[in-house]
Amino acid sequence: MEAGPIPTSTPMMKTMLRCVLSLLLCLPLLCRIAEAQPPRFRVLAFYSETVEHDHVDFAHQAISFYTEAAKRGAYRFETTRDWDDMNATKLAGYQLVVWLDDFPHTAAQRAAFEAYMEHGGGWLGFHIAAYNDSGTRWPWFVSFLGGGVFYGNEWPPLPATINVDDPQHPLTKSLPKSFLSPPNEWYVWKPSPRENKDVKVLLTLAPSNYPIGMKDVLTAGDLPVMWTNTRYRMLYTNMGHGDRIFTSETQNKLLEDSLVWVATMKQGR
Repeated sequence: MEAGPIPTSTPMMKTMLRCVLSLLLCLPLLCRIAEAQPPRFRVLAFYSETVEHDHVDFAHQAISFYTEAAKRGAYRFETTRDWDDMNATKLAGYQLVVWLDDFPHTAAQRAAFEAYMEHGGGWLGFHIAAYNDSGTRWPWFVSFLGGGVFYGNEWPPLPATINVDDPQHPLTKSLPKSFLSPPNEWYVWKPSPRENKDVKVLLTLAPSNYPIGMKDVLTAGDLPVMWTNTRYRMLYTNMGHGDRIFTSETQNKLLEDSLVWVATMKQGR
C-alpha cells in the first residue's frame, strides 16, 4: 500500500507551520539581542610600532590571536598604540590592560598605571613589558614585578623545555609536567622573583636546557618564565619575542587562559 501525500491543511499542520514561520521571523531579533549582551569583561592592549621588529611581529600576531579568542570567550579585546591612553579616565572602562611589546615612558603614564593597579586593576605583560634596569628609574614597577631587575638573556631565540612549578594552579592544571616552548629570547632577572614571598612562580626554564644560546649563552641558574605577584591582579610571562610564539597548541591554550584568568581573578589568588 503506497503512502498518500502528507496533509498540509489540517489544523495541527497549520499550527506547526505558523510556529516555524514565527521562529524564522524572530531569528534576526534574537541575533541582535545576543549581540547586545554586555561582554564578560573589557581588555585594552597597548603596543608600539617603533620598537624592535621581533617584538612588533609578536604584537601583531598576539592581536590576531586574542581578537579570535575574544569571540570565543565573549569578552571585548581592544588595542591602542597611544600610550597616553594610560590615564585614569580611559583605564576606568577596562578590567584588564595588556602590554604586548612596550611599557609606559612618561611620568603621567606611569602614575596612572600605578593608581589603576593599586585600586584593583588587572595587568598581563609579555616579554619586554617587564624590562627595567638602572636607567628605568621606576622603583614602584620593580616592586610590582616582585623585585627582579633585568640581568641578561641568551641569544639567539631558541625553543626551550618549560617546567610547571604548580600543577594544581588554575592556569597550569591542564598542562603536562613540562612542554616545549617555541623559539623565544629568554630573560634572566636578579634577584629572582621567586625570592619574594608574595610571588608565585608558575613556570620555569628547565635545567635540562643549559647551556642555552649561541652568541649569548646561559649556563645555569633559576629562570622563572611566568609568575604572579599575589598582591595584585597581575601575570607576567617571558614569552613574546618573534613570530613563532603562537606555533604550539599547548602554549596557545595557556596564553588564552592566562588573559581570562587575570581578567576574572580576585586579588591575592
